[in-house]
Amino acid sequence: MDGIFSRIKNIFSRRVSKKNKLSKKLLTSQQFYDLEKIIGCQIKDQSYYVQALIHRSFLEELDEDDASNERLEFLGDAVLSLVTAEYLFHLYPDKDEGFLTKVRAKIVNRNSLAESAEEIGLVKFLLINQNLSNTFSRGAKTVLSDAFEALVGALYLDQGLDACRTFIRKVLIDPIVEAGEHLIDENYKSQLLEYAQANKLDLPNYKVIKEEGPQHERIFTVQVSIDNEIIGIGTGKNKKSAEQNAAKKAMEKILKSQK
Repeated sequence: MDGIFSRIKNIFSRRVSKKNKLSKKLLTSQQFYDLEKIIGCQIKDQSYYVQALIHRSFLEELDEDDASNERLEFLGDAVLSLVTAEYLFHLYPDKDEGFLTKVRAKIVNRNSLAESAEEIGLVKFLLINQNLSNTFSRGAKTVLSDAFEALVGALYLDQGLDACRTFIRKVLIDPIVEAGEHLIDENYKSQLLEYAQANKLDLPNYKVIKEEGPQHERIFTVQVSIDNEIIGIGTGKNKKSAEQNAAKKAMEKILKSQK
């Protein structure tokens, strides 16, 4: 597996080396020093990290038209998946593929990556267009999680797989595993269905009761009822997430009534 990643590294290195002319003035010496403290090692090639922190919205301020962090994001995603899979494979020697896949997905999902990016203060290094910066909170999770993946990609090219293992363990995997968050079942629809079946109730019925906002930023509101009683209402950017949030509210209500 290391051999495959080495070949990928060589391909990306050749492409990213062409970006060495990216102005290092985009990040200050102090910022590079702070980044070194975050990744836990001395940076060899600053250009990798500059590119990792360039959001596509910033490209209009540069001469380069393909200098965003999206390619490094792709590479970092692969490295994150490998390191996490390797860790879980050894942590749970008796678990099957389904369990390992589910737990890996919980560790490397967008929310987890965004939270880790927030913890290490990655936002203060990001190079984004001022217009996006003004509305950053709306798409913050996606921007932060993408930047985290790109940072991992940059670290891999600059330092290799061992450095990535250490960094990913420290800032992402260990905090989640120590808190037991990787084993929490967040499929609230499944939980509510099991509750209804166990108590011989009607199956949960989900209904969209409101749609609002522009087409590209639609917000759905869903209510869930059992035996014609509304027991939860939730919102989301799509019907699935709204249903999950409604089921979560319902489960919270049910668990509270049982105390």
